[in-house]
Amino acid sequence: MTNLVEHLYKDHHQWLYRWLSKKMPNRQYAEDIAQDTFVRLLSKKKTITPQEPRALLLTIAKGMVSNFYRHQKIEESYLEFIASLPEEYAPDPETQMILLDAIVELDRRLNGLEPLVKQAFLLTQLEGLTQVQTAQQLNISLATVQRHIIKALHQCCFADLI
Repeated sequence: MTNLVEHLYKDHHQWLYRWLSKKMPNRQYAEDIAQDTFVRLLSKKKTITPQEPRALLLTIAKGMVSNFYRHQKIEESYLEFIASLPEEYAPDPETQMILLDAIVELDRRLNGLEPLVKQAFLLTQLEGLTQVQTAQQLNISLATVQRHIIKALHQCCFADLI
């Protein structure tokens, strides 16, 4: 597997980097994502033999670009929220980073779930609504809310195992 990735790197790294340079806000981010694309290939458990290596690299890189921008959006929203807090309620910088990492990880784990499933989970777990209140707000049955919560919890707990 290492030899295959090494071959792909030699043949396609510059091409991928140039493509990413057009998508990212600066060249350093493009370089980081290009490198991470190949690292992701190295970490694959099963052997890959791509017939279209550039298509494979683009698929991986596009997902990473999407994750980058989603993470950036989450961070901006979080920092706006922190800035809106009265000073005595604002967490210290270390706690802010821990909370941001937790929020980003939660988003990563919930990624791919249907919006209604995520919304039901977030309303009950983060907003503190009861399941009945969530059902009323989302105009769905209590049983559906419960199924959505179970699905989201399963995704949070076992996302890395699937």
